[in-house]
Amino acid sequence: MRTLSMTAFVATLFPPLLLSSVPEPRETPRLYPAKLELEPITPISPALAVTKTTSAVPIASALPPEAPTARAAQASIPIDEDLHCLALNIYHEARSEPLSGQLAVAQVTLNRVASKSFPHSVCEVVKQGGQKRNRCQFSWWCDGKSDQPTEMKAWRKSLDLGRRVLAEQVSDPTDGALFYHATYVSPKWSRSFQRTAQIGRHLFYRPTTSASQS
Repeated sequence: MRTLSMTAFVATLFPPLLLSSVPEPRETPRLYPAKLELEPITPISPALAVTKTTSAVPIASALPPEAPTARAAQASIPIDEDLHCLALNIYHEARSEPLSGQLAVAQVTLNRVASKSFPHSVCEVVKQGGQKRNRCQFSWWCDGKSDQPTEMKAWRKSLDLGRRVLAEQVSDPTDGALFYHATYVSPKWSRSFQRTAQIGRHLFYRPTTSASQS
């Protein structure tokens, strides 16, 4: 027969005594107090909030209207027939020449206008001989190609120089020349005239004194 321990024996006789001796579980301590004392937050107005969160760089005002460019200003200047013809002659005959060379070609054109041996307007001088090959006075006029300028910078320069020459704002560097040819050719007609200047890649001539008096 199994014997009971003293504790088990006592428990069978006096169970309330054992139950009363068991300690009650302790309450788990809280990490934070039950009530937090929070300071009230003062509301921020929208204007103040923007001021505090943006930089102090002022906002740029609207830009003034753009000033007209030199190209636009020049385009507004009317181009008459004589100026157009003179500028075309400068452009096609001498746009690759230095400024003095372009001026010389322009001046030869006007010297012909003033001469009794040539027509009396710029366009008539430039277009003299018609457009049949080897009949015209300036090869670009009768070479069968388009005469429309394609290099706008050079064209504007030719227009500006043409205006100055027509307004007699520059002197004649050719000393009254009526003819010229490139330095790499030697036409027979040049032997009958007096050379007045070499400017760039062109040689310039005028009639001799005897020829001009005859």
